Amino acid sequence: MDTLEPIRKTITVACSREHAFKTYTEAFDSWWPRQHHIGAGELAEAVLEPKEGGRWYERTVDGAECEWGEVLVWEPPARVVLSWRIDGDWKIDPDPARASEIEVRFVEEGPRSTRVELEHRGFERHGETGVKVREGVSGEGGHGALLNLFAEKAAA
Repeated sequence: MDTLEPIRKTITVACSREHAFKTYTEAFDSWWPRQHHIGAGELAEAVLEPKEGGRWYERTVDGAECEWGEVLVWEPPARVVLSWRIDGDWKIDPDPARASEIEVRFVEEGPRSTRVELEHRGFERHGETGVKVREGVSGEGGHGALLNLFAEKAAA
């Protein structure tokens, strides 16, 4: 399969680089929208474990856990890289070789201004559903909308 163009989104947040990083990662559940889940039950918590090799997952109100991927790179407060193991049908693909990657960089522009650069790449690794994955995360409610929710929380 041909390489699919990465999705790139950038937003400037009115806070320090350290605060932006912590809000994106350690306070992940505070800004993640409740309707963004793939488990059968309602979302109780979205978790991003703050370490390389950590899990990135949802916990539903009935206690079930659904892993979205893992933390591939943990470099506070500069960047975090996550694997995305959700296919184009919004189902978990347990094969790590079939996961795309989301890299989020935090670039200090001033004491209270941080540029956040998100790149989601490697969609072709999803095989036949790669195009659907790319369309899903680039559309309305995708990475752009999520970055806006994050920025509102980080600046509050």
